[in-house]
Amino acid sequence: MKFIVSSSILLKQLQLVGGVLNSSNTLPILDNFLFEIKKGKLSITASDLETTMITQVNVEAKEDGVIAMPAKLLLDTLKTFPEQPLTFTIDNDNFGVEISSDYGKYKLTGHNGSEFPKTPKLDSPSNINIDAATLANGINKSLFATGNDELRPVMSGVFFELNNDDLTFVATDAHKLVKYKRTDIKSEVGSSFILPKKPLTLLKGVLANLTEEVKVQYNETNAMFAFGDTKMICRLIDGKYPNYNAVIPTENPNKLTINRNALLSSVKRVSIFSNKTTHQVRLKITGSELSVSAEDLDFANEANERLTCQYEGEDMEIGFNSRFLVEMLTNLTSEEVNIAMSAPNRAGILTPSEKEDEAEEILMLVMPVMLNN
Repeated sequence: MKFIVSSSILLKQLQLVGGVLNSSNTLPILDNFLFEIKKGKLSITASDLETTMITQVNVEAKEDGVIAMPAKLLLDTLKTFPEQPLTFTIDNDNFGVEISSDYGKYKLTGHNGSEFPKTPKLDSPSNINIDAATLANGINKSLFATGNDELRPVMSGVFFELNNDDLTFVATDAHKLVKYKRTDIKSEVGSSFILPKKPLTLLKGVLANLTEEVKVQYNETNAMFAFGDTKMICRLIDGKYPNYNAVIPTENPNKLTINRNALLSSVKRVSIFSNKTTHQVRLKITGSELSVSAEDLDFANEANERLTCQYEGEDMEIGFNSRFLVEMLTNLTSEEVNIAMSAPNRAGILTPSEKEDEAEEILMLVMPVMLNN
């Protein structure tokens, strides 16, 4: 088996699917890329059993064939070449691979491609098309709020909820929650699934440069995202997602409106002086003045800043974990942000003051931390 391919195109596609590879695999064959040639098209597959990514490259090839090649060695080698054609010659008996470049020859040992795990097939899937930028936005806005608790795997992914009015992305770790809704994406059949963090992180990286639509297929166990010459298939998280609407307080009479960047900068500065275990910052609102403060009694550190804001409601004092506030304010993009609250022991709700896109609705919820007065 023999094929000729552009070094830079091959490297780009290998880096694209290479994000799937784990540093330590249970099956040694998963340390390889699967190369499969059919009718002059090269398919490259990388998998960690949970997530599989496949991309295609045009090559010059006379015959079909399949081989698994060591991923790290191949990537490290290709990174050193300027753009040039490379010739791969594969010995079908002992799986030896010889790469010929303008500089010389390189030999490596491949493996039998038939040992590579088969790509999962989606039986009777549901279909939906989502604009790449919209999907990337939904992932960006929600991914940071997912949990890391191995005992609650359903909360370690992002919940996709489809119905005939909208698509909602939800993520929570029980301390913070993000609900991002798109009214421009609809599905005739109501359904939902939970996508794990790793494939979402991979998608986030890939979708940033795409302008086309992403074709999404899913069933009870797997989901597939197809765009351009690439597709990603991942196993879904099994389980029932918590009833997130039940934890969002509806009665929030105290409403604060403030410049988002001003509050973000203030919380970042003040939190340097906060306790290193609680990361607590205190928001004290009286009239149209917001005081942001933090203290670390162990080291006698403290900081206090005053900001002007618009406020409707009773004067109140509430504590939040500064890291959660910073993440949320960073992931919102509006000029001003609203924070709605009811009591110092109830969740605060962050929403953008003005909509940048008519089709999107975003709500972020953050649980307070108890103040020790």
